[in-house]
Amino acid sequence: MTDDHPRVAVRPPRLYTLALVLGLVLELLMPSSVLDLIWLEPHQRIIGAAVFACGFVLMTVCMMEFRNAGTSVPTNQPATALVERGPYAWSRNPIYLSLTLIYLGIALAAKSAWALGLIVPVLLIMRYGVISREEAFLARKFGNAYLSYKERVRRWL
Repeated sequence: MTDDHPRVAVRPPRLYTLALVLGLVLELLMPSSVLDLIWLEPHQRIIGAAVFACGFVLMTVCMMEFRNAGTSVPTNQPATALVERGPYAWSRNPIYLSLTLIYLGIALAAKSAWALGLIVPVLLIMRYGVISREEAFLARKFGNAYLSYKERVRRWL
């Protein structure tokens, strides 16, 4: 392993998985009825599956862009190229957007208010413990090329 990575606080897939599992376990132990007030029962799984599928497709496209650029996806491996094509032309963090969609799709399909509520701390940890560190790292590594990209493309959408 090398020091040529952003030293994020937590690996994003682990964070999303941990929060989702915690939310689903809490839903089993202490079922919430909040979503019963606003949810259309017959459609919950369809909506959840559609959101999940969007996230999965986006993740696949993002990984292909990284592979085509010859750089790694995991945050603990070296970044060898700045990816600006495909989904990266309209979001600096489309992989994190895809993880969020996958998470929300599962939480919606499971009708878990606990899991839906836990997305808030997940996104805060992502913003301050992952994305901020990545942005500082990429600015050091790629200099003006990254700073120019950062000015042109939004963080999320």
